[in-house]
Amino acid sequence: MRYIDDTVVMKRMKSRLKVNKFWKAIFFIATSLALFALVILLIRILSQGMSYLNWDFFNNFGSRFAEKAGIKAALIGSIYLMLVIAPVSMILGVGTAIYLEEYAKRNKFTDFIQMNISNLAGVPSIVFGLLGLTIFARMLFLGKSILAAGLTMSLLILPVIIVAAQEAIRAVPKEQREASYGMGATKWQTITRVVLPAAIPGILTGSILALSRAVGETAPLVVLGIPVILQFLPDSLLSEFTTLPLQIYDWAKRPQEEFQFVAAAGIIVLMGLLVVMNSIAIFIRNKFQKRY
Repeated sequence: MRYIDDTVVMKRMKSRLKVNKFWKAIFFIATSLALFALVILLIRILSQGMSYLNWDFFNNFGSRFAEKAGIKAALIGSIYLMLVIAPVSMILGVGTAIYLEEYAKRNKFTDFIQMNISNLAGVPSIVFGLLGLTIFARMLFLGKSILAAGLTMSLLILPVIIVAAQEAIRAVPKEQREASYGMGATKWQTITRVVLPAAIPGILTGSILALSRAVGETAPLVVLGIPVILQFLPDSLLSEFTTLPLQIYDWAKRPQEEFQFVAAAGIIVLMGLLVVMNSIAIFIRNKFQKRY
């Protein structure tokens, strides 16, 4: 039997520890640079935009004058858009994930579907804008309406929700399913009363992240021809509208310096909306994690 030489082991351990410290320092520097850039961005936005956050800013429509510009139409339009995107994308996404994980047989066809879903998650958003322009705006004659934009944005985030829901459903232990079947429950009862409640935290996390992406997207809306400035509020899902990202984009590209501050105020509102959405998701996730 060959004995281990302690000196050789110690030499190798020292070299490995040095390599470990080196890569630890590299990763720490990378993280610090990212956080530093984020802090600088937040400081710049807050310092420029806080002075413009007042009641008039929330109550006014878009204007050629920075002191009269507001986000009323854009904020209401973004809320209307989310009221379309959230139910459509989550119902279709979770339903597809349930079918693929619980009902579909493992064969080449389902593998092909799974591969294409994963590929669609990486397709540029402007491609979905062209798809929405062709199908919803022109073929279905929905034009520049909230419904056309909502369906287009739902297609954009649908692959992300499907993948997140699949992972959450797959993470539910098989023992829970078998225990439910052993108690005499049907497959649908097992899915609705055992699998879905346990998978809700993961599903919600992926869904909220996808919805946050939809809130901040601009390219598909530009392709659809959504107007930047409106002087009225939408009264139905077939009305024209505008959104916060489009309004911020219009302000940021204007040459007047005052509009840069107005754009910063709009960014603060958009970030606040995202924080509220993520806070709701965290609250629901923690609630279900304690229960299941």
